Amino acid sequence: MYVLSVKIDKDSSLKIKIMIGKLYLIPTTLGDTEPLEVMPLSVKKVVEEIDYYIVESEKSARKFIKKISPKKSQSSLHLMSLDKYAEDIETSTYLDICKEGIHVGLLSEAGVPAVADPGASIVKLAHENNIQVVPLVGPSSILMAMMSSGMNGQNFAFNGYLPIDKSDRKKAIKDLEKLSKDKNQSQIFIETPYRNEKMFADLKATLTPSTNLCIAADITLSSEFIKTLSMEDWKHQTPDLHKKPAIFIIQK
Repeated sequence: MYVLSVKIDKDSSLKIKIMIGKLYLIPTTLGDTEPLEVMPLSVKKVVEEIDYYIVESEKSARKFIKKISPKKSQSSLHLMSLDKYAEDIETSTYLDICKEGIHVGLLSEAGVPAVADPGASIVKLAHENNIQVVPLVGPSSILMAMMSSGMNGQNFAFNGYLPIDKSDRKKAIKDLEKLSKDKNQSQIFIETPYRNEKMFADLKATLTPSTNLCIAADITLSSEFIKTLSMEDWKHQTPDLHKKPAIFIIQK
């Protein structure tokens, strides 16, 4: 159904304007945490109003929606897939429903949408079609790690994943260390949780003793671990990072 705005101007002519639906960027928790412990009530209110969602995983999306809004009817949900199998020709139509005045939610798998997370193409599509984009407040592991690192929060860069090959990864680490020194810039990167321990071993073997490293794992969870030390001090510690979502930040 179209949403209409009716206005009668001074010459009594009737003007009808079709209101366009908005794209809401909806954050989720970073783990098994109660949603309202880490995000404002406004997120719950938006979820209660929206029935159309673009999601990476239908199962986890339904679980989150049920958790934050238990009374919402699951049968009313229309979920559009944005996983690795989604074709561009299909996703390009996902916001067509906005032309009918219906709001759509872009739901992250963990954290905030479109930041180290799928969804940027959908946000770009919204801008191309003059659809208002509304970002909602929620936990971002990247920003929360940066906040708590004690490193340069005025100048930092997110580098995503480093190479898997060991020699290439060590070269990338050295390059980031040099870049950090040259630009006085904090360098942020992530790793697949089951490879965290290999990453930590390569950091210890590659970085100079005076370089600082922050490791932030399981952010917002009861097992949260956030610590910044020089590499000289890290050589004497072995944190448990196995299969834990982690953020690494270095600063020379």
